[in-house]
Amino acid sequence: MQQNDTYILALDQGTTSSRAIVFNQNGIVIGIKQIPFNQIYPKPGWVEHDPFEIWQTQYDAAVGAIDAAQIMPSQIAAIGITNQRETTVVWDKHTGKPVHNAIVWQCRRSSSICQELKAMGFEKEIRSRTGLLLDPYFSGTKLVWMFKEIPGLRERAERGDLMFGTVDSWLIYNLTGKHVTDATNASRTLLFNIHEGRWDQDILKMLKIPAAILPEVKASSDDFGYTRKDLFGCEIPVTGCAGDQQAALFGHACFEVGASKNTYGTGCFALMNTGATPVESKHNLLTTVAWDLGKGYTYALEGSVFIAGAVIQWLRDEMRVLSDSAESERLARMVKDTGGVVMVPAFVGMGAPYWDPEARGATLGVTRGTTKAHFVRAAIESIAYQSRDLLVAMERDSGAAIPFIKADGGASANSFLMQFQADILDKPVILPEVGEVTALGAAYLAGLKIGYWSSMEEVERNWRRKRDFMPEMAGETRSRLLERWAKAVEVTRLFK
Repeated sequence: MQQNDTYILALDQGTTSSRAIVFNQNGIVIGIKQIPFNQIYPKPGWVEHDPFEIWQTQYDAAVGAIDAAQIMPSQIAAIGITNQRETTVVWDKHTGKPVHNAIVWQCRRSSSICQELKAMGFEKEIRSRTGLLLDPYFSGTKLVWMFKEIPGLRERAERGDLMFGTVDSWLIYNLTGKHVTDATNASRTLLFNIHEGRWDQDILKMLKIPAAILPEVKASSDDFGYTRKDLFGCEIPVTGCAGDQQAALFGHACFEVGASKNTYGTGCFALMNTGATPVESKHNLLTTVAWDLGKGYTYALEGSVFIAGAVIQWLRDEMRVLSDSAESERLARMVKDTGGVVMVPAFVGMGAPYWDPEARGATLGVTRGTTKAHFVRAAIESIAYQSRDLLVAMERDSGAAIPFIKADGGASANSFLMQFQADILDKPVILPEVGEVTALGAAYLAGLKIGYWSSMEEVERNWRRKRDFMPEMAGETRSRLLERWAKAVEVTRLFK
């Protein structure tokens, strides 16, 4: 294929905004458009999105990115999709209309359902088959909640009148009319057997979920259909799809066993490539499908922090402490430390390695001398502490030391956070030249399918480092800070 005047479009549908990016063959951003959308909080701990707003903002972003790149839609060789994972959408097969708002991955409304399933002794079996814990984070129990709370929904599903999907499926349906997903997204639903590569009939029976509602599972680099002609004026093949964290791992070219990355977005997500063998965690991490190039699964260990960059958004939007997110770094640098303040931002419970859905946020160590700068610095440091907890658990599970971490995500632009992360980890943190790693991973998956990139080796050559943050903190200081963090987490989990 002649690539000189063709490009790959990546749709990057996130938790707080929809983005689209046009890449060239060197993995360089040619055009970008980002559109935020509304967050809906019906009750404490509940989070929803409007599925139509997700689709509309994503489509508008795609058109905007093509315009920004100053190219024609016909020059887009293929589209890759990456998305917020676990967020659950159910829509009518005949009308395409959602039956309810999307229930977001952060939403804790199915906590009681998880507790009931645990009490029935189902957790061990579900974990061994799916690699996941019984937690409201995942799609399966969100779907159970919808069947319990929306009258007539189960009957409509059993008749084959409904479609279920994570956000990738919802986007692909609106782009192409097809009801499909990929293995990475399927592996986050609590319904997919990651060892056998299929929807698990026993779990579906356990949760009373009709199989007819589920999408077809394809490889991450595969044929997902062609876009409707009325969308872009031409039919464009959709050939790549992966959940956002797996796409970031791929975009970082973490192709070797043991290679690891941490994404600093709304949440914080650390993944380690474990190769063709799924590693069962002994430290409350998740085992997940990293990608499928059509030649068998590559697996990963994953740890998830639910509130990372979202703590800065909270300071800005709800607390009105910041005028914009960038101000957080300036304030953090105004003080030499937090003045003894520790923040544990468990606003929607705690993820790995604690998995405590009922925990709620706490700020400890506040004195009369505490200032706004101390408060903001404690919030930023909380992101690094939580990430360290994940990475230490990863090392224990794998039995190998992680030499360095590749970092990406919006909050990785905060140099104070990146330096503190290197200090508290006592490991280098490396930023890539192209920061849009998640979208780039989706682009690579799409481009590999059509031969736009010839091989993973070519993808690896495209990865370039921008900056290394080296640890500078004294060991004694690190130990003291970690001890205080551990105490704060313990106190937070006691208060419910």
